[in-house]
Amino acid sequence: MDRYARWNTLLEILAETGRITVEDAATRLGVSQATIRRDFDQLSRQQMITRTRGGAVAGGISYDLPLRYKTARHVEEKHRIGTAAAGLVSPGQVIALNGGTTITEVARALATRTDLVATPGSTGLTIVTNALNIANELIVRPHLKVVVVGGVVRPQSYELIGPLAAPILREITLDIAFLGVDAVDIKLGATSHHEGEAAINALMAARARKVVVIADGSKIGGHAFARICATDRIHTLVTDGNASQEQLRAFEEAGIRVIVV
Repeated sequence: MDRYARWNTLLEILAETGRITVEDAATRLGVSQATIRRDFDQLSRQQMITRTRGGAVAGGISYDLPLRYKTARHVEEKHRIGTAAAGLVSPGQVIALNGGTTITEVARALATRTDLVATPGSTGLTIVTNALNIANELIVRPHLKVVVVGGVVRPQSYELIGPLAAPILREITLDIAFLGVDAVDIKLGATSHHEGEAAINALMAARARKVVVIADGSKIGGHAFARICATDRIHTLVTDGNASQEQLRAFEEAGIRVIVV
C-alpha cells in the first residue's frame, strides 16, 4: 500500500470512528508504527486531522473528504457507472457535468467516444461543467466544446460555486444534466453535503430536459444536508449492484429508469 492509499484509508477510518491510535492503525494497515506516525504528522500539517498523544482524531472534514482522497473508493464500480452513463449521450447534444469522482469517470468515457466527433454538417458534443478538474481533462479533446461556468473554487471538490455561476446557467439549455450526488432517496430526492454545490447542481437540473443521477450503491437510500432536486425531476438513475433491489424497485415504481452496472 503506497502513501496516498494509506492516507485515504486512515481518513476513512477516522471519518467512521472519530479517532484511532498509532498502534491500531499500524495493525490495520500492516505497516510499522513509525510509518503511521509520519503519516499522521503529514496529514496534521495539511489540517486534515488533529494529532493526539498516541494517535489522531478526525478534523472538521470527517463528513466530506477532499476529492483527491476519495479516488480509491469503489473504483471499479465508478468506472462501470461512468461508462454506462456516457452511453446515454448522443452526438450533438449539450450536457452538464458537475464534480466528483464518479462524474469524472463519465467525462473520461465521453472523451474516448469517437462517434461523438462532429462530421461535416453536424454539431459536436458540448459539455458544460463547474468542475475544474473535469474541464482540465476535456480541454485537450479538440472534438469537444467545453463551457466552464464561473464561481468560487471549492477546494474539496474542485467545483465552482456561488452566485457568479448562475448568470451563465440561466442563459443556456441542456439536453442532459449528469449529477453526481452524495445521496439519493426516493422520498428526499438527490442531495449534497454542501449547500453551495447543491445550489449550482439544482440550476443545472432546472435547465435540463433530462436529469441523470450518478450514484454508486453506497449512496442509495441515504440523505445529505442540502437538496439538489426532488425525485420527480430525476429521469434516470445509474448505479451499481451494491444497491438493494427493494430500493431500486421503489425508484422504478416512481417512473425513473434505473440502470444497474
